[in-house]
Amino acid sequence: MVSFLDFEKPIAALEARISELRETAESGDIDIDAEIAKLQQRSEKLLKDTYAKLSPWQKTQIARHPERPHFKHYVAGIFDEFIPLAGDRAFADDQAILGGFAKLGKRKVMVIGHEKGDDTQSRLKHNFGMGKPEGYRKAIRLMQMADRFGLPVVTLVDTSGAFPGVQAEERGQAEAIARSTEQCLALGVPMVAAIVGEGGSGGAIALAAANRVLMFEHAVYSVISPEGCASILWRTAEKAADAATAMQVTAQDLKALKVIDRIVKEPVGGAHRNHAAAISSLSSAITEELNSLVKMDAVTLRNDRADKFLAMGG
Repeated sequence: MVSFLDFEKPIAALEARISELRETAESGDIDIDAEIAKLQQRSEKLLKDTYAKLSPWQKTQIARHPERPHFKHYVAGIFDEFIPLAGDRAFADDQAILGGFAKLGKRKVMVIGHEKGDDTQSRLKHNFGMGKPEGYRKAIRLMQMADRFGLPVVTLVDTSGAFPGVQAEERGQAEAIARSTEQCLALGVPMVAAIVGEGGSGGAIALAAANRVLMFEHAVYSVISPEGCASILWRTAEKAADAATAMQVTAQDLKALKVIDRIVKEPVGGAHRNHAAAISSLSSAITEELNSLVKMDAVTLRNDRADKFLAMGG
């Protein structure tokens, strides 16, 4: 049973009523299949109508939904023969950022991404997807390895931001993020990044300075969280909805601003309602983009990235 968000209460009420009627029908006392079918149609229409006119803040809530697919789901559903690689060869292995060799169809790639975890234990293990310096240094190491072996790089971005703790700052968080971003831009192989949930701050761009940036229909991508922005501008996080609108965090806004290149459709009701459909949609989009990029040589790929990011805000 999917968890409903605050704005989905009318849908939740209908689904609860349908469940009650189904229990009654199973008892065999009364035939109410027609009534259940009618309510099911109403529920599906309400879901479709609700998701057709979401506000930026509602999209932010969907992007954070705990039941959305995570890195491990995309790796299992899109790639074959995944071989995880660990450690930054300097300090530790950060579990918030994972990566390794894999095959996308018949093509060998390097896949890297944020893992948030999907229950209390795994969320703590993966630090809620908030990378530390050693995570970004691991990403740099894997990108350099991909460059050396001529493998395209695919990144899956889903983080509220890099870990803001004192220890991370002591180990050079800002420098690690900057160098990871620099490494993305310096790659002589194709790079495709996908914003699959939250794309938060430098913690996201460090893995997303790619030739092609894809973004799920209900994902968000911003320089700061709406709550953080509201706390700075209005001195209260309660203005987060206003901040989300002002910052233009949605895929539709960012496509118009040419910050991203492609919007990937989600199943009706969001990726958390149908993992298989969302994963299939993303797989097709990544494959199509890589097919066009592999025709470019190293110099063209670097120039393509430089032109893309220098043009933003021009």
